[in-house]
Amino acid sequence: MSEWKSTKSKKVLSALKKIGWSVKRQRGSHITLEREGWADVIFAFHASDEIGGRMLARMAKNTGLMPEDL
Repeated sequence: MSEWKSTKSKKVLSALKKIGWSVKRQRGSHITLEREGWADVIFAFHASDEIGGRMLARMAKNTGLMPEDL
């Protein structure tokens, strides 16, 4: 069983901002996030979308997000 539980995208975006990511630009629901020392990341979810555990695990590899950040 994965340690990642499905979570609302609004909560995930908030957690990313807490660990140092900031919005570089936004066009509709596509948000480009930036952080010093990391490649830019596209966050393409609506606020009410549910993000599953597998997708969160993939995002964690590119963002440094940890389960306890949520």
